[in-house]
Amino acid sequence: MTETAPTPTPTAVVADAEIAALASKAEALLFSIDRPLPPVRLAEALGLVPREEAAAAPAGEGTASEEAAPVPVVKKGSTKAKFDAAAREAALARLAGAIEGLNAEYERTGRTFRIELLAGGYRVMTLPQFAQVIADFHRARLAAKLSRPAIETLAIIAYKQPITRAQLESIRGVSCGEVLRALIERKLVAIKGRAEELGRPLLYATHPKFLEHFGLASIRDLPTLAELKPA
Repeated sequence: MTETAPTPTPTAVVADAEIAALASKAEALLFSIDRPLPPVRLAEALGLVPREEAAAAPAGEGTASEEAAPVPVVKKGSTKAKFDAAAREAALARLAGAIEGLNAEYERTGRTFRIELLAGGYRVMTLPQFAQVIADFHRARLAAKLSRPAIETLAIIAYKQPITRAQLESIRGVSCGEVLRALIERKLVAIKGRAEELGRPLLYATHPKFLEHFGLASIRDLPTLAELKPA
């Protein structure tokens, strides 16, 4: 005797529809930004938690680079404060479930990306097996736009960072002022403070965008000197 699948109850159908709608909205938001979006910020945008909850989020769930307007802190005893920690965690768990559902669908349909939680936020990421083709494309595109002096300067900074302009120019043997400005404008190099020496000169290092341009997860993924030597 063949068993038939149970007919979904109206409540289950409505719940599934709500989860699907939540997942679609989360997907649209994540595709619209180019940096990790903290779970609380995403939940706030989707209306799962009050705006004030984002202000009260634990350290590490927000990023200094966010351009959101300042959010007023909730005072104890206010109506908004009644949205307690348990309800907040339930909302974030609901969001995480929606993200898991999206990733399961991406895997089922053979998509080249998934949503990952990294650097304190959700972000759409391509799968590891496509890293090389992406890195090659961006490396070729960037190299075509950069002059030889710019590439040489960028390479020195990448391997010697943080480095002062004087140290950089002593290695290259030429002035690097204009090249440095161009690299900073392209967000490949950034100022990382001042050196603890006479005159407190500026220190230069690679910008986070440098890793994206070259398809690297971190500076540690740069090829070693041994790997760069001809066979």
